[in-house]
Amino acid sequence: MPRPEPSRASAFATDVFKLVTGTTLAQAVAVLASPLLTRLYGPEAFGFLALFISITSILGVIACMRYELAIMLPKDDREAANLLALSLLSVVVVSGLTVPALYFWGEVLLSLIRAPGLAPYLVLVPPYVFIGGVFLALNYWNSRTRRFGRLSVARVTSSLATVGTQLGAGFAGYATGGSLIGASLVGVSVSTGVLGGQIWRDDHALLYRSVSWRGMLEGLKRYRRFPLIDSGSALMNTVSWQLPAFLLAFFFSPVVVGFYSLGFMVLQLPMSLIGSSIAQVFFQRAAEARSDGTLSHLVENVFRLLIMIGIFPILTVTIIGPDLFAVVFGENWIEAGTYAQILSIWAFVWFISSPLSTIWAVLEKQTFGMRVTTLNFATRVGSLVLGGVSGSPLVALSLFAGSGILVYGYLNVKMMLFSGVRLIDVRKHVLSSFRLFSLFGVLLVGLKAAGAEPLVLVVVACVAGLIYYLYIVQNDPAVRSLISGLGARM
Repeated sequence: MPRPEPSRASAFATDVFKLVTGTTLAQAVAVLASPLLTRLYGPEAFGFLALFISITSILGVIACMRYELAIMLPKDDREAANLLALSLLSVVVVSGLTVPALYFWGEVLLSLIRAPGLAPYLVLVPPYVFIGGVFLALNYWNSRTRRFGRLSVARVTSSLATVGTQLGAGFAGYATGGSLIGASLVGVSVSTGVLGGQIWRDDHALLYRSVSWRGMLEGLKRYRRFPLIDSGSALMNTVSWQLPAFLLAFFFSPVVVGFYSLGFMVLQLPMSLIGSSIAQVFFQRAAEARSDGTLSHLVENVFRLLIMIGIFPILTVTIIGPDLFAVVFGENWIEAGTYAQILSIWAFVWFISSPLSTIWAVLEKQTFGMRVTTLNFATRVGSLVLGGVSGSPLVALSLFAGSGILVYGYLNVKMMLFSGVRLIDVRKHVLSSFRLFSLFGVLLVGLKAAGAEPLVLVVVACVAGLIYYLYIVQNDPAVRSLISGLGARM
């Protein structure tokens, strides 16, 4: 007897599960290696890596001229194939233009961020932008075809290649920022090659018979709002994300940037482990839900899921950040734990908004996106400059976090309203998850106030986290569906 088609909710959970499985394995490799890496490499080396990634991220976000987002929208696969080709052609042009740009203005850039030690590695920027741009385009094609298992394979192989290169260079005595940068390039090259090979194997016939110059020109015209409006918004948004690295380097030093980058990396873990996977599937599902009138139901369910998953790890860092970093990464990284503690509430609000912010692309409200991005950029510049002038990285990051809470909180509210979700339901979901976390949070606060050792706090937090997630798996159908989703497809 044929197996019945799974429900739409089950299919969503299945696709998220596939991505989470690969992402979890990839992140597990990075997390397990982190205590070694932070003892092999100093904060300055991580600072140089953060600055390099900041530069390439700014260029990489416009590598496809935002046509990669349009790949998800057409009903016709042939039209989408031409948008993929258009995205790849844009990557060639944009990455090629970085060569003369860095040749003429590279020294000016390094003087502005006060990082002359980064000069030998600028030559790696064009290939990094090219390879990263190709991966970005392929990633969206992969999401359209809903073969999320391929992306999981690419992420795991990338993580293994990156971490293996970093550890190899460190143990060989080359524990420099250049080694971390080179390892990152190796990782993105491996992931792009793996994903590209799988897509070519499965989809080359469709792509070969679909792509034409005429089709690409039609796509360029039909979706011109993406490069004309959304590319500016995306560029400004990415610049605003990289501002802390640049301005902390300008006002302080690459060492401070290194502390910030590690603290931010830890806060990103919930997003990296599951938030990005939900976002990947959510964008594709939201495009469908817009057509059949179920967008509000989808958005409310995803919002509630994000709250439940993200609240425990991020608020735990709020309470015991320095203790956690001292135990896991070593005493030299306590300052990074303090930075993470300051940024944690902002990271939680951002964690929720990041997947849901794709709604403005689905609804083609790029003008609203530009307004929010402009507000975000202006408040970040103002807060970091004021903090830099004060002479304290802690003041700078506190102002940065405060402005981020306000901007991303506003964005979350607008996404709910655009989608038709009632704000009273939003409040209910937030309070419900916070009440559940508070049972464990009070215990951690009490132990810390009593002067418990850092190792004791970390062990208690880990046990409490295990109990928390076991409880929500047992008592929440959405989480159970996420866990059992893979079985529905097997």
